[in-house]
Amino acid sequence: MVDVTAKAQTIRKAKARGIVKMDSQTLKLIEKGQIAKGNVLTTAKIAGIMAAKKTGELIPLCHPLELTGIDINLNIDHKNSQIVIDAQVQIAGKTGVEMEALTAVSIAALTIYDMCKAVNKKIVIGEIMLLEKSGGKSGTFVRETPISITECREIGKLNNPAKRRVMRLKLQKYSE
Repeated sequence: MVDVTAKAQTIRKAKARGIVKMDSQTLKLIEKGQIAKGNVLTTAKIAGIMAAKKTGELIPLCHPLELTGIDINLNIDHKNSQIVIDAQVQIAGKTGVEMEALTAVSIAALTIYDMCKAVNKKIVIGEIMLLEKSGGKSGTFVRETPISITECREIGKLNNPAKRRVMRLKLQKYSE
């Protein structure tokens, strides 16, 4: 584990996102509260909060931290038949909270899968990423417009070379 003794204590924040894709019928069951295991969104939110608090126990060499704030939002996106999970974690401390935000999103997504697997085993968890981090020696990181895996695949299908070039530039910015 990295020694952080000499580091300055600063306010550190991190935001992460993940997506859980499913069929529209499963999404409707979640919305109507008709999943047998209970309220999916509330349970996933609580699981994400618990996971952020336990990150130091789950990931080797990750410092155990006394987090000062955890906020998790789960939003249903009907158009794309998915749930978008956003987590923000903060601390006044000597090390960042990126792993806590990513863990919160990951466990919230796994909780959704666990609660819904009886009605749909084709659920896909993906696009888990750090959106932002601030504080500490390395400064601020902000991911420019997140590009989806679907958009990446579409680049090769574009017939218009100009549109293909724009999409490639967007992908290049995203992956930097």
